[in-house]
Amino acid sequence: MENLDAARLQMAFTLIFHIVFACIGMVMPFFMVLSHYKWLKTRDPLYLTLTKSWQKGVAIFFVTGAVSGTALSFELGLLWPEFMKHAGPIIGMPFSLEGAAFFVEAIALGFYLYGWDKLPERFHWFTGVIIGVSGVASGILVVAANGWMNSPSGFDYIDGQFLNIDPVAAMLNPAWFTQALHMTLAAFTATGFAVAGIHAFQVYKGRKVALHKEAFKIAITFGAIAAILQPISGDISAKDIATRQPVKLAAMEAHYNTEKGAPLYIGGLVDAETQEVKYKIAIPGMLSFLAFGDFDAEVKGLNDFPKDEHPNVPMVHYAFQIMVGIGSLLLLAGLLYFVSLKKKQWFANQKYWLLFVLLAPMGFIALEAGWIVTEVGRQPWIIHKIMRTKDAVTPMPGIVVSFYTYIVVYLTLSVAVTWLMIRQIKVLNSSNH
Repeated sequence: MENLDAARLQMAFTLIFHIVFACIGMVMPFFMVLSHYKWLKTRDPLYLTLTKSWQKGVAIFFVTGAVSGTALSFELGLLWPEFMKHAGPIIGMPFSLEGAAFFVEAIALGFYLYGWDKLPERFHWFTGVIIGVSGVASGILVVAANGWMNSPSGFDYIDGQFLNIDPVAAMLNPAWFTQALHMTLAAFTATGFAVAGIHAFQVYKGRKVALHKEAFKIAITFGAIAAILQPISGDISAKDIATRQPVKLAAMEAHYNTEKGAPLYIGGLVDAETQEVKYKIAIPGMLSFLAFGDFDAEVKGLNDFPKDEHPNVPMVHYAFQIMVGIGSLLLLAGLLYFVSLKKKQWFANQKYWLLFVLLAPMGFIALEAGWIVTEVGRQPWIIHKIMRTKDAVTPMPGIVVSFYTYIVVYLTLSVAVTWLMIRQIKVLNSSNH
């Protein structure tokens, strides 16, 4: 395996794992503080039990997110030294601020975990809010740095030199808002449905039904609202990509030839040799409308761009279809949940709970697919239109050893987290409430 392939696979593998830990760490504090708020309002011991159980989950994912995120930060320098040499001074600000947000989150978590019966109740609850807000801030800042890779700004590129650097303009690049909005909603959707699915399974099995029903309602409320809002952010992102990265848009739809009134493809198999998408459903003019708000607008095809600037079209297309397909499914499930609040009898139907059990992993599958679209769709560039990925990789040999080592470490971390969470659920089910 060549260095470039090993480095890309290592980065992809570690991101695939870290993004799950990071998103759960961002979102679960909000479930915890809502349950805590209900405890303060009602003094129902059920909410206190749930809050203390969720706080342990927050602590577990904070630690694993910190470990996996630290490994990723080292990878940037070890695997992509040429990238960091130039990008470091430009996008150092969001990473520095992310570090500050992380420390605030860690301090607030310490107050929260050890503040029971020691701090004033309202202040103690507010430290939980700080955990959630600083966690989301960390995620947004990291995504802002990634947005810069998709939409580099805050510098002048003259004769291969990065001059007149403006770190603020780099951080607030044209892509940061659309990516941050889409990613934050995706995190709430994925985590909301995953946590709701775990508690739905407990209800389905008849374990501590009252407790798990309340947990389900809290988690699915966040997840459903985010899923319903997600298409709005998706539309904003699509229009942004159509302007800034037309090659990525063309790859997402496997759109090879420039045309007006371009159709939107649903499903289909990409044949890169014949440049066709077989067995798809085509909606006339819809791609033009989604990209530019005009059914007759011209959409650039892949053939309008140099062949060596094309990403892996089948991979990007399939990932995009998975993301949109699952996103649509979760939107419908979110609407179903809000309807079920009026149809109380549905909560007595085992099929209702089984549905949400089956949907539990779907949000994270969609989230991973979305990251594949973002990252693979930008290739062959590590900095869009500025630096190619192959020019940024380390010249040092033996990266394949590092790759296999990271596989072992991350799989071990995942097994440990899974074991800890299963143990937590067992402890919760054996509690008095």
